[in-house]
Amino acid sequence: GEEVGGGKHLAEHFERLLTAAHAGEPVVDEGYTQEVNMTRLRSAVPVFLVADVDATCAWYVEQLGFTIAGIFPPTPPAGWASLQRDGAEIMLQGLEGYRKPDVYDNRDGGVWHVYVRMNGVKGFYESLQGQSFVKRQLCKQPYGDWEFEVEDLNGYVLVFGGDETVD
Repeated sequence: GEEVGGGKHLAEHFERLLTAAHAGEPVVDEGYTQEVNMTRLRSAVPVFLVADVDATCAWYVEQLGFTIAGIFPPTPPAGWASLQRDGAEIMLQGLEGYRKPDVYDNRDGGVWHVYVRMNGVKGFYESLQGQSFVKRQLCKQPYGDWEFEVEDLNGYVLVFGGDETVD
């Protein structure tokens, strides 16, 4: 591939990558190569800092259908947990007395903490419709995805989105 250097060439290189990403195309940086069977990133998991890991686990299980994949220590009060649903995972870390700052309105369009790509976004939205924690209703975005927002009991905003046809 093309050598990636500094200045103008680097800016043009990243502009091409971002243009492809915004068009919904897979982005492969050909300026970065990897040998076969080398280190490979498999996923990234958001970690939410919360005052009460146990209460947060219960909320995600009851409201969004997650399961508790791991919790430590196993007897309350927990200091860490892993929540999973299908292929999505969220980790929690406990910090007694922690209160997340509310910065949602500091950015046009809101501040998100995790974006969950999914199939069946309309059905999932309909199962939650009318709940007080639904922050923004299901709507089609200019980039084609259908999305809605949920705010958890700690103030974290989760966006659930998919690109399927929604009637």
